[in-house]
Amino acid sequence: MKIKYWLMISYFLVMLLPVLALYFLYVSISEYDAKNDLLDYMKISHKMAELEPLLQDASLYKIQSFQNYKAISEKTDSAIKITLYRYDGVKLYTSIGDLPSTGPSDREEIFKNLNEIKQKHLTYSVKKPVFHQNKLTGIYEITIARDNWMKNVNDRTTLLFSLFGTFFIILYIVIVILLNRKLNRPLNILQTEMTAFANGEKSKQKFRQSNDEIGELITHFKWMKIEIEKNQTAVLKEQKEKEFIVASLSHDLKTPLTVIRAYTESLHSGKKLDEKIRQEYTLIIFEKLDYMKKMLDDLSTYTVLQSSEQKPELVEVDGEEFFEMLLSGYEEPCSKKGINLHVQSKINGIYDVNPKHMMRITDNLMANAIRYTESNAHIWLGTISKNSPLPKWIFPPFRTDLEKSRANCTMLLIQNEGEHIPKEQQKNIFKPFVQAESARGPGGSSGLGLSIAKMLIEQHNGKIKLMSEDGYGTLVACLIQER
Repeated sequence: MKIKYWLMISYFLVMLLPVLALYFLYVSISEYDAKNDLLDYMKISHKMAELEPLLQDASLYKIQSFQNYKAISEKTDSAIKITLYRYDGVKLYTSIGDLPSTGPSDREEIFKNLNEIKQKHLTYSVKKPVFHQNKLTGIYEITIARDNWMKNVNDRTTLLFSLFGTFFIILYIVIVILLNRKLNRPLNILQTEMTAFANGEKSKQKFRQSNDEIGELITHFKWMKIEIEKNQTAVLKEQKEKEFIVASLSHDLKTPLTVIRAYTESLHSGKKLDEKIRQEYTLIIFEKLDYMKKMLDDLSTYTVLQSSEQKPELVEVDGEEFFEMLLSGYEEPCSKKGINLHVQSKINGIYDVNPKHMMRITDNLMANAIRYTESNAHIWLGTISKNSPLPKWIFPPFRTDLEKSRANCTMLLIQNEGEHIPKEQQKNIFKPFVQAESARGPGGSSGLGLSIAKMLIEQHNGKIKLMSEDGYGTLVACLIQER
């Protein structure tokens, strides 16, 4: 339940429950009073009936000595008051209060409510006439205090307020406990968890998931925590990659720099070198400089691709024309090494690509294939649209996997004969500076070519797969989404 609704209901209950409790206590005590009132009435009526024979004596209703009322005085106490009036309203006797007065009283007030038992809050009273020989002689009034009833009222009032106070305290404690459970405890746990997370500590607190605002806050905190930890892991991984790149780059630059220094010192040492040796030394120096330049260019490209979140600008190209151009120009480097190159393209339709990036991908993959292919071996380069069958030159172990992967995709395929890449190395082959030691040195790779190719093809919403099998060679497939 949402906290705002929970607080509204709680506030309503806190306001309503004490009123209901007070009402039910009042009703229950009123019912109890009604029952006791009947018993009290019957008891007092019986007491009055006992006194009436004594008070019906007509001789008592004339002015006389106070001693003549001794019998009445013996029947009274602090809870019973008896007052006698003569027929003309003169007060003759009262057991409690003023002495008898010979002056007339208010006759109208005296004769009011005769023969009627009057119930007041503190007393019961009755006034009755006395006749002698069918003539009114006097009037007596009996007033009996409701001592027991008052005691019961006071006890019940005390009980009422005690029960109400107890109920209010219990209600207050329950509300405090619920508030602590609903608000304070989750907020304290969340605060502890946030402090621990900010300090890099692991908290052992367990969240109680709820559907209220605090539950939503906890869910957002968990999501934020996961995202921050994920970002921290990514930053740490990126930092380690950068450290590894710097270390690898330093290692790869050290060798050509040493060679350049050695040959430069030889050229400037003053020793007599024939022109052929000088040209050879100069050629080696330029090769090393070209290698270093390529390595730095690749590093710059890799850094830009890794830090950039912008997608490449794609242009619309004719597939047949573009991919035919893309696959051309590799005959010369292959022929220099004595490699047999086979090119095949089966493409039609329109594509959205970045031509510069696609050329970089193909150059990197072909350079890698040429580097690891021996003289007189074969390299196959091809592009196949989704509706075209796989070329027959695809090695048998790779055909099934390619058929499963090619759905709605055009494939750029580079396959070469040569030593296979072990399974444990295939997982890391697209990571920076992961390469065979034989690739280092003259004509070697910067170690970033495959990583750059992977990032560029992924920016085209494509994928890159590498398959290698002992006894056959290696195949790299770039899957490009078709329109």
